[in-house]
Amino acid sequence: MAYKILIHVLNEDAVLGEVEDLPDPNSQFLMVNSPRLRDGRDVPYFLPETNTAVYPWHRIHSLEIIPEEGEEKIVTFIRE
Repeated sequence: MAYKILIHVLNEDAVLGEVEDLPDPNSQFLMVNSPRLRDGRDVPYFLPETNTAVYPWHRIHSLEIIPEEGEEKIVTFIRE
């Protein structure tokens, strides 16, 4: 299952991408498929035909795992 993630890179704009598995804490880098900016535009420092990017962990500030539309659970309270 592919996960959508938002990568906050140091001193750069956040990059949206997909990973096959959640990152391993022991790995030295993060391999991301389909890197793009939040609004869907190409990342300016990548070539337009780039499909996979490798980010070293020392350049990543944080990651956000974006839930799929079907995964979101809405909790509502009904007062009768």
